[in-house]
Amino acid sequence: MKTVFLKRVAIVAIAVLTMSLSAAAQKKGDMDAGANLLYGSTSGWSNLGLGAKFRYNVTDPIRLAAEFDYFLKKDYLTMWDFSVYGHYLFPVADKTVVYPLAGLGVVGSTAGGGSLMGYSIPSYSSSDFVFTLGGGADYEISPNLTLNGELRLKLKSGTMFVVAVGVAYKF
Repeated sequence: MKTVFLKRVAIVAIAVLTMSLSAAAQKKGDMDAGANLLYGSTSGWSNLGLGAKFRYNVTDPIRLAAEFDYFLKKDYLTMWDFSVYGHYLFPVADKTVVYPLAGLGVVGSTAGGGSLMGYSIPSYSSSDFVFTLGGGADYEISPNLTLNGELRLKLKSGTMFVVAVGVAYKF
Protein backbone atom coordinates (compact mmCIF):
# COMPACT_ATOMS: atom_id res chain seq x y z
CA MET A 1 0.00 0.00 0.00
CA LYS A 2 2.88 2.35 0.80
CA THR A 3 4.39 1.67 -2.66
CA VAL A 4 1.09 2.52 -4.40
CA PHE A 5 0.94 5.81 -2.48
CA LEU A 6 4.55 6.63 -3.39
CA LYS A 7 3.88 5.89 -7.07
CA ARG A 8 0.89 8.23 -7.03
CA VAL A 9 2.93 10.96 -5.35
CA ALA A 10 5.64 10.52 -8.00
CA ILE A 11 3.16 10.82 -10.88
CA VAL A 12 1.52 13.93 -9.39
CA ALA A 13 4.90 15.55 -8.66
CA ILE A 14 6.13 15.05 -12.22
CA ALA A 15 2.84 16.35 -13.65
CA VAL A 16 2.93 19.47 -11.45
CA LEU A 17 6.59 20.09 -12.25
CA THR A 18 6.02 19.88 -15.99
CA MET A 19 2.94 22.10 -15.90
CA SER A 20 4.51 24.76 -13.70
CA LEU A 21 7.79 25.20 -15.55
CA SER A 22 8.18 26.78 -18.87
CA ALA A 23 12.54 22.26 -22.79
CA ALA A 24 15.68 22.91 -23.68
CA ALA A 25 16.59 21.36 -26.97
CA GLN A 26 18.79 18.37 -26.32
CA LYS A 27 21.10 17.47 -29.19
CA LYS A 28 23.22 14.46 -30.01
CA GLY A 29 26.62 14.90 -28.38
CA ASP A 30 25.43 17.23 -25.59
CA MET A 31 26.93 16.38 -22.21
CA ASP A 32 26.75 17.72 -18.71
CA ALA A 33 27.97 16.96 -15.20
CA GLY A 34 26.42 17.88 -11.90
CA ALA A 35 25.44 17.11 -8.34
CA ASN A 36 22.27 15.97 -6.57
CA LEU A 37 20.80 16.25 -3.11
CA LEU A 38 18.99 12.98 -2.36
CA TYR A 39 16.40 11.56 -0.02
CA GLY A 40 16.19 7.77 0.09
CA SER A 41 13.71 5.59 1.90
CA THR A 42 13.50 1.82 2.29
CA SER A 43 11.88 -0.47 4.85
CA GLY A 44 12.67 0.95 8.28
CA TRP A 45 15.35 3.39 7.09
CA SER A 46 15.46 6.77 5.38
CA ASN A 47 18.16 9.39 5.04
CA LEU A 48 19.73 12.19 3.02
CA GLY A 49 22.52 11.73 0.54
CA LEU A 50 24.69 13.41 -2.08
CA GLY A 51 25.27 12.37 -5.66
CA ALA A 52 27.50 13.14 -8.64
CA LYS A 53 26.36 12.56 -12.22
CA PHE A 54 27.50 12.65 -15.83
CA ARG A 55 24.98 12.68 -18.72
CA TYR A 56 25.55 12.24 -22.47
CA ASN A 57 23.04 12.52 -25.34
CA VAL A 58 23.55 9.51 -27.61
CA THR A 59 20.86 10.81 -29.98
CA ASP A 60 18.56 13.84 -29.78
CA PRO A 61 15.93 12.10 -27.58
CA ILE A 62 18.11 9.41 -25.90
CA ARG A 63 20.47 10.26 -23.05
CA LEU A 64 22.68 8.00 -20.92
CA ALA A 65 23.51 8.98 -17.35
CA ALA A 66 26.05 7.56 -14.90
CA GLU A 67 25.61 8.45 -11.25
CA PHE A 68 27.27 7.74 -7.90
CA ASP A 69 25.15 8.40 -4.80
CA TYR A 70 26.23 8.25 -1.16
CA PHE A 71 23.72 8.23 1.68
CA LEU A 72 25.02 9.67 4.94
CA LYS A 73 25.58 7.50 8.01
CA LYS A 74 22.49 7.07 10.16
CA ASP A 75 21.83 4.45 12.86
CA TYR A 76 25.23 2.86 12.11
CA LEU A 77 24.25 2.33 8.46
CA THR A 78 25.66 3.90 5.30
CA MET A 79 24.59 3.19 1.74
CA TRP A 80 26.01 3.92 -1.70
CA ASP A 81 24.74 3.38 -5.23
CA PHE A 82 26.43 3.36 -8.63
CA SER A 83 23.94 3.21 -11.51
CA VAL A 84 23.69 3.81 -15.24
CA TYR A 85 20.37 5.11 -16.57
CA GLY A 86 18.74 5.62 -19.93
CA HIS A 87 16.50 8.67 -20.38
CA TYR A 88 14.06 9.25 -23.24
CA LEU A 89 13.63 13.04 -23.50
CA PHE A 90 10.29 14.71 -24.26
CA PRO A 91 10.46 18.51 -24.74
CA VAL A 92 7.23 19.86 -23.20
CA ALA A 93 7.84 23.61 -23.18
CA ASP A 94 10.43 26.21 -24.14
CA LYS A 95 12.96 25.29 -21.43
CA THR A 96 11.60 22.04 -19.96
CA VAL A 97 12.25 18.39 -20.78
CA VAL A 98 10.60 15.44 -19.03
CA TYR A 99 11.80 11.86 -19.26
CA PRO A 100 11.09 8.35 -18.09
CA LEU A 101 14.20 6.53 -16.90
CA ALA A 102 15.34 2.94 -16.49
CA GLY A 103 18.68 1.70 -15.26
CA LEU A 104 20.92 -0.92 -13.73
CA GLY A 105 23.37 -0.56 -10.90
CA VAL A 106 24.94 -1.80 -7.71
CA VAL A 107 23.80 -0.75 -4.24
CA GLY A 108 26.05 -1.33 -1.25
CA SER A 109 25.59 -0.86 2.45
CA THR A 110 27.74 -1.03 5.55
CA ALA A 111 26.20 -1.53 8.97
CA GLY A 112 27.82 -1.43 12.36
CA GLY A 113 31.22 -0.12 13.27
CA GLY A 114 31.92 2.10 16.24
CA SER A 115 30.87 1.40 19.79
CA LEU A 116 27.77 1.63 21.92
CA MET A 117 27.88 1.81 25.73
CA GLY A 118 31.49 0.60 25.69
CA TYR A 119 30.81 -2.40 23.45
CA SER A 120 32.26 -2.69 19.98
CA ILE A 121 29.71 -3.03 17.16
CA PRO A 122 30.97 -5.36 14.42
CA SER A 123 30.81 -4.17 10.81
CA TYR A 124 28.85 -5.87 8.07
CA SER A 125 28.89 -5.00 4.36
CA SER A 126 26.74 -6.16 1.49
CA SER A 127 25.97 -5.25 -2.10
CA ASP A 128 23.16 -6.06 -4.54
CA PHE A 129 22.40 -5.48 -8.18
CA VAL A 130 19.50 -3.08 -8.59
CA PHE A 131 17.04 -2.27 -11.38
CA THR A 132 15.64 1.28 -11.38
CA LEU A 133 12.48 2.76 -12.88
CA GLY A 134 11.44 6.38 -12.56
CA GLY A 135 11.08 9.74 -14.18
CA GLY A 136 12.43 13.23 -14.10
CA ALA A 137 12.43 16.72 -15.51
CA ASP A 138 15.09 19.26 -16.52
CA TYR A 139 14.60 23.02 -16.52
CA GLU A 140 17.16 25.19 -18.32
CA ILE A 141 18.13 28.16 -16.12
CA SER A 142 20.72 29.40 -18.63
CA PRO A 143 22.32 27.94 -21.77
CA ASN A 144 24.86 26.07 -19.60
CA LEU A 145 22.98 25.45 -16.32
CA THR A 146 20.08 23.08 -15.74
CA LEU A 147 17.95 22.33 -12.67
CA ASN A 148 16.53 18.84 -12.47
CA GLY A 149 14.43 16.58 -10.30
CA GLU A 150 13.95 12.81 -10.40
CA LEU A 151 11.85 10.20 -8.67
CA ARG A 152 13.32 6.68 -8.70
CA LEU A 153 12.08 3.29 -7.57
CA LYS A 154 15.04 0.96 -7.00
CA LEU A 155 14.09 -2.71 -7.11
CA LYS A 156 16.32 -5.32 -5.44
CA SER A 157 15.66 -7.76 -2.60
CA GLY A 158 13.70 -4.84 -1.10
CA THR A 159 12.41 -1.63 -2.65
CA MET A 160 14.01 1.78 -2.21
CA PHE A 161 12.38 5.07 -3.16
CA VAL A 162 14.72 7.98 -4.01
CA VAL A 163 13.96 11.66 -4.65
CA ALA A 164 16.80 13.60 -6.28
CA VAL A 165 17.07 17.36 -6.86
CA GLY A 166 20.13 18.72 -8.58
CA VAL A 167 21.97 20.97 -10.96
CA ALA A 168 24.04 20.16 -14.04
CA TYR A 169 26.53 22.21 -16.04
CA LYS A 170 26.59 21.70 -19.85
CA PHE A 171 29.96 21.74 -21.54
